[in-house]
Amino acid sequence: MNLHHLLKTRAGAGKPVRVVLIGAGKFGSMFLSQVPHTPGLEVPVIVDLDRDRAREACRTVGWDDARISATTFTDDGARAIAGGAFDVVVEATGNPAVGIRHARAAIAAGKHVVMVNVEADVLAGPLLAEEARKAGVVYSLAYGDQPALTAEMVDWARATGFRVVAAGKGTKYLPAYHDVTPEGVWQHYGLTAAEAQSAGMNPQMFNSFLDGTKSAIEMAAIANACTLDVPSEGLLFPPCGVDDLPHVMRPRDKGGVLEKSGIVEVVSSLERDGRPVFRDLRWGVYVVLEAPNDYAADCFRQYGLKTDASGRYAAMYKPYHLIGLELNISVLSAALRNEPTGQPRGFRGDVASVAKRNLRAGEMLDGEGGYTVWGKLMPASASLTAGALPIGLAHRVKLKNDVAHGAVVRWSDVEVDERNDTIKTRKAMEQAFSR
Repeated sequence: MNLHHLLKTRAGAGKPVRVVLIGAGKFGSMFLSQVPHTPGLEVPVIVDLDRDRAREACRTVGWDDARISATTFTDDGARAIAGGAFDVVVEATGNPAVGIRHARAAIAAGKHVVMVNVEADVLAGPLLAEEARKAGVVYSLAYGDQPALTAEMVDWARATGFRVVAAGKGTKYLPAYHDVTPEGVWQHYGLTAAEAQSAGMNPQMFNSFLDGTKSAIEMAAIANACTLDVPSEGLLFPPCGVDDLPHVMRPRDKGGVLEKSGIVEVVSSLERDGRPVFRDLRWGVYVVLEAPNDYAADCFRQYGLKTDASGRYAAMYKPYHLIGLELNISVLSAALRNEPTGQPRGFRGDVASVAKRNLRAGEMLDGEGGYTVWGKLMPASASLTAGALPIGLAHRVKLKNDVAHGAVVRWSDVEVDERNDTIKTRKAMEQAFSR
């Protein structure tokens, strides 16, 4: 609770926290909007493939001409990381291969890394975090995004002596969404294709939120950061409002839907027939906890917590998340406290590629949110045993075998370039963390 005080002290000493931002998309722009209002925080370098777009993003979020003129805009992330005095690299590209490369460059340069790029984190984050720890720098999940916010709630629950039964987030979900492609995505958001195009909305990116892939990626990140388990058959997405969290999100032998305690799960804001859930958690995060004794359970009742019928299970939740508007918390925590806002501590969850339709040998996979595959959460051990192709590597790879609709795509089903650095990194992570 002292980040603002620490930042004021640092600013008063003439040593502002300096950040290199890589990726000036929506998340990056939201972060940039807060910079002029945070004395002691500076972003002297912005890296983006489209430098003009990055400058325009700064204008859009309220930067004045003087601040823009004082900022270096470049498309060369490696050069930006290697040169200049700064504290933190924020990696916000969303590209797994690029994210891994930037993270390793930052670690080699002795800089902290805030990994907005959760796709890269799930593909190789446990290895990157270990490399950062050995180098004496911070590798952190991005506060404002749901994995870091959930990790904070899990840490709160454990630090106060509660057992974590379940943790995760809410989303809009129906089973049919798994097969939705970018062509049909906008009807589920209540938009026409023309409206979405005029707003600059990327159909494949938005489809990754809808088809379950992003939920799987975020739950894998939470499982790996919080040493929580992953549902053995994938996410259930049970319909559940905030008042029912303690009742629904408890083990089956206690009357809930979970196969066991200590697991990640996503709750749906829609009933299976499409009706809205009462007091849904579509934009928020939650943790369900268990009272360790009768006295604590009595306190739940005395202080008004909603519990299940037994009084032993209760929930805490945050109804909203503000994405990049909250990213300062990660940046300042890394630079001023040398602490991450969540980081992988093991390899518990993985995200496998699953066919959206019958796929034929010779087809090219188009990755997260595309026309060919969606991402399914799996226990890491099960994914490795099955030889599942990670969703982060299902981009522009050719199938050499047919894959049936709903089946997991395996490494053996695709043409793999073993010389590829991203594949090498993933293989090294699997070897290091599957023991």
